[in-house]
Amino acid sequence: MRSLNFFFIFLICLALVLFSIENTQPVAIQVIKGVEVKAPLCVELIVATGLGATLAWLFSLWSRMQRTLASRQEIRQVREKQQRIQELEQDIERYKAEVESKQPLLESAEPISLETAAIEAKAAEMTAN
Repeated sequence: MRSLNFFFIFLICLALVLFSIENTQPVAIQVIKGVEVKAPLCVELIVATGLGATLAWLFSLWSRMQRTLASRQEIRQVREKQQRIQELEQDIERYKAEVESKQPLLESAEPISLETAAIEAKAAEMTAN
Protein backbone atom coordinates (compact mmCIF):
# COMPACT_ATOMS: atom_id res chain seq x y z
CA MET A 1 0.00 0.00 0.00
CA ARG A 2 2.85 2.37 0.79
CA SER A 3 4.44 1.82 -2.59
CA LEU A 4 1.09 2.51 -4.27
CA ASN A 5 0.71 5.77 -2.31
CA PHE A 6 4.28 6.75 -3.21
CA PHE A 7 3.56 6.02 -6.88
CA PHE A 8 0.48 8.27 -6.92
CA ILE A 9 2.30 11.08 -5.11
CA PHE A 10 5.19 10.75 -7.55
CA LEU A 11 2.82 10.97 -10.56
CA ILE A 12 1.08 14.06 -9.15
CA CYS A 13 4.41 15.78 -8.46
CA LEU A 14 5.70 14.87 -11.92
CA ALA A 15 2.57 16.27 -13.55
CA LEU A 16 2.90 19.45 -11.46
CA VAL A 17 6.54 19.90 -12.48
CA LEU A 18 5.80 19.32 -16.19
CA PHE A 19 2.85 21.72 -16.02
CA SER A 20 4.96 24.31 -14.19
CA ILE A 21 7.76 24.16 -16.76
CA GLU A 22 5.29 25.01 -19.52
CA ASN A 23 3.52 27.83 -17.58
CA THR A 24 6.09 30.39 -16.41
CA GLN A 25 4.23 33.57 -17.40
CA PRO A 26 3.36 35.94 -14.53
CA VAL A 27 -0.25 36.06 -13.38
CA ALA A 28 -2.08 38.07 -10.77
CA ILE A 29 -4.03 36.47 -7.92
CA GLN A 30 -6.43 38.46 -5.81
CA VAL A 31 -6.27 36.96 -2.30
CA ILE A 32 -8.65 39.46 -0.69
CA LYS A 33 -10.29 42.52 -2.13
CA GLY A 34 -7.60 45.09 -2.77
CA VAL A 35 -4.67 42.69 -2.26
CA GLU A 36 -3.25 41.33 -5.49
CA VAL A 37 -0.16 39.13 -5.84
CA LYS A 38 1.79 38.79 -9.09
CA ALA A 39 3.97 35.73 -9.54
CA PRO A 40 4.70 33.11 -12.16
CA LEU A 41 1.90 30.57 -12.52
CA CYS A 42 4.27 27.70 -11.69
CA VAL A 43 5.15 29.23 -8.31
CA GLU A 44 1.50 29.83 -7.49
CA LEU A 45 0.63 26.24 -8.43
CA ILE A 46 3.43 24.83 -6.29
CA VAL A 47 2.38 26.99 -3.32
CA ALA A 48 -1.26 25.96 -3.74
CA THR A 49 -0.29 22.28 -3.99
CA GLY A 50 1.97 22.57 -0.94
CA LEU A 51 -0.81 24.27 1.03
CA GLY A 52 -3.27 21.54 0.02
CA ALA A 53 -0.81 18.79 0.99
CA THR A 54 -0.20 20.46 4.35
CA LEU A 55 -3.93 20.71 5.05
CA ALA A 56 -4.41 17.05 4.06
CA TRP A 57 -1.58 16.05 6.42
CA LEU A 58 -3.11 18.05 9.29
CA PHE A 59 -6.48 16.43 8.65
CA SER A 60 -4.92 12.95 8.71
CA LEU A 61 -3.21 13.79 12.03
CA TRP A 62 -6.54 14.96 13.46
CA SER A 63 -8.30 11.79 12.28
CA ARG A 64 -5.55 9.58 13.69
CA MET A 65 -5.74 11.39 17.04
CA GLN A 66 -9.52 10.85 17.19
CA ARG A 67 -9.12 7.13 16.38
CA THR A 68 -6.44 6.82 19.07
CA LEU A 69 -8.67 8.43 21.68
CA ALA A 70 -11.60 6.21 20.69
CA SER A 71 -9.48 3.05 20.88
CA ARG A 72 -8.13 4.06 24.31
CA GLN A 73 -11.69 4.48 25.55
CA GLU A 74 -12.65 1.06 24.17
CA ILE A 75 -9.59 -0.53 25.81
CA ARG A 76 -10.54 1.09 29.13
CA GLN A 77 -14.08 -0.27 28.84
CA VAL A 78 -12.78 -3.77 28.06
CA ARG A 79 -10.48 -3.64 31.10
CA GLU A 80 -13.37 -2.54 33.33
CA LYS A 81 -15.53 -5.39 32.02
CA GLN A 82 -12.74 -7.92 32.55
CA GLN A 83 -12.30 -6.68 36.11
CA ARG A 84 -16.05 -7.02 36.72
CA ILE A 85 -15.96 -10.57 35.30
CA GLN A 86 -13.14 -11.47 37.67
CA GLU A 87 -15.10 -10.05 40.62
CA LEU A 88 -18.16 -12.07 39.63
CA GLU A 89 -16.08 -15.24 39.24
CA GLN A 90 -14.67 -14.69 42.73
CA ASP A 91 -18.22 -14.27 44.04
CA ILE A 92 -19.24 -17.55 42.40
CA GLU A 93 -16.29 -19.36 43.99
CA ARG A 94 -17.16 -17.88 47.38
CA TYR A 95 -20.81 -18.96 47.03
CA LYS A 96 -19.75 -22.46 45.98
CA ALA A 97 -17.54 -22.75 49.05
CA GLU A 98 -20.39 -21.50 51.25
CA VAL A 99 -22.83 -24.06 49.78
CA GLU A 100 -20.26 -26.85 50.19
CA SER A 101 -19.73 -25.89 53.83
CA LYS A 102 -23.49 -26.07 54.47
CA GLN A 103 -23.91 -29.32 52.53
CA PRO A 104 -23.48 -31.60 55.62
CA LEU A 105 -26.31 -29.71 57.35
CA LEU A 106 -28.60 -30.32 54.40
CA GLU A 107 -27.73 -34.01 54.24
CA SER A 108 -28.45 -34.57 57.95
CA ALA A 109 -31.93 -33.10 57.66
CA GLU A 110 -34.73 -35.72 57.34
CA PRO A 111 -36.14 -35.77 53.84
CA ILE A 112 -39.92 -35.24 53.75
CA SER A 113 -41.97 -36.50 50.86
CA LEU A 114 -44.69 -34.36 49.34
CA GLU A 115 -47.38 -36.73 50.59
CA THR A 116 -46.13 -36.51 54.16
CA ALA A 117 -45.99 -32.74 53.94
CA ALA A 118 -49.58 -32.62 52.59
CA ILE A 119 -50.86 -34.88 55.39
CA GLU A 120 -49.12 -32.78 58.03
CA ALA A 121 -50.56 -29.60 56.53
CA LYS A 122 -54.13 -31.05 56.62
CA ALA A 123 -53.68 -32.21 60.18
CA ALA A 124 -52.49 -28.76 61.20
CA GLU A 125 -55.46 -27.21 59.42
CA MET A 126 -57.96 -29.51 61.13
CA THR A 127 -56.52 -28.83 64.57
CA ALA A 128 -56.75 -25.12 63.89
CA ASN A 129 -60.47 -25.41 63.09
